[in-house]
Amino acid sequence: MVRLPAYAPMLAQLGTLTSVQGPDWAVEMKWDGVRAMAYLEDGAVRLMSRNRINVTPAYPELQLMAGATGGRPAVVDGEIVAFDETGRPSFEALQPRMHQRKPVAIAELTRTTPVTFMAFDLLHLDDASTVSLPYTERRRLLEDTFTPGFRWEVPVWFADHAARAFDSSRELGLEGVVCKRLSSPYRPGRRTAEWTKVKNVKTVEVVIGGWKAGGGRRSGMIGSLLLGAYDPRGRLVYVGHVGTGFTEAMLRDLRERLAPLERPEPPFHEPVPREHARDTHWVEPLVVGEVQYAEVTGDGRLRHPSWRGLRPDKEPREAGTSEILPTRREGNAAAG
Repeated sequence: MVRLPAYAPMLAQLGTLTSVQGPDWAVEMKWDGVRAMAYLEDGAVRLMSRNRINVTPAYPELQLMAGATGGRPAVVDGEIVAFDETGRPSFEALQPRMHQRKPVAIAELTRTTPVTFMAFDLLHLDDASTVSLPYTERRRLLEDTFTPGFRWEVPVWFADHAARAFDSSRELGLEGVVCKRLSSPYRPGRRTAEWTKVKNVKTVEVVIGGWKAGGGRRSGMIGSLLLGAYDPRGRLVYVGHVGTGFTEAMLRDLRERLAPLERPEPPFHEPVPREHARDTHWVEPLVVGEVQYAEVTGDGRLRHPSWRGLRPDKEPREAGTSEILPTRREGNAAAG
């Protein structure tokens, strides 16, 4: 009996189209969901999140995927995606699926908000690892081995058409594209330019460092969150605050999660501007979320951020300033 080894996901660097042009690159659509490794063995599917949490119970509709390889043991890398009423991937729709662990609620969500597993890489097949193979060979094996079905697909990829694919992603309302070097092996747990993501919208993971009470319609609820990210020296730095993009359900959930994490002092390495620090409830920096934003100011703050949701699949240290303002933060760290 084959026992599948554990694999950490390979990660993409944020980049631009200019660095991924030419015949050496493949292009895939970027799906607005959560990353998951699917372990297919012994007639069952085990789903592991990016931070190695077993999320299998949250997605019962994906158990039928156990037969996608004809009974052959395999490790498949992919994205769990929920679609809205227009057929577009919706991170907001996926939010309640990510957090729910109550069987009755999961059963209802499976009916009202089903998910789809978008498979894009094959890391192990039978008793052999495939990570050392080039991208083109792994994709061929995936397409030959993994049969699309009820709630799982193998999305198409494009060769040497990064700009065209990026334009199509914008027209389709998708998050962007991921460009992968054709000769690239799979590098578990590493972030490398061999995979480069190009986004239509600016989003970033952040760590919640505090919250302020709301007023008016939000009286008695959270009004805004104070956000941080880790610089290259491992320091949590303040990157701004967000007060938009929340539903009432999100605010209630956040209040429950943050209440037991309160602490007397700010968790940030740098002082928080006085107008934002005033009357703030500071919390241990353990909860990760995602925001969309317009741009980054000269002092490293997110401009016009809007809350997208929690990211239980990410560890706090994964929320880094390199995704927000790499030149300034890395330069400052080197200078220090």
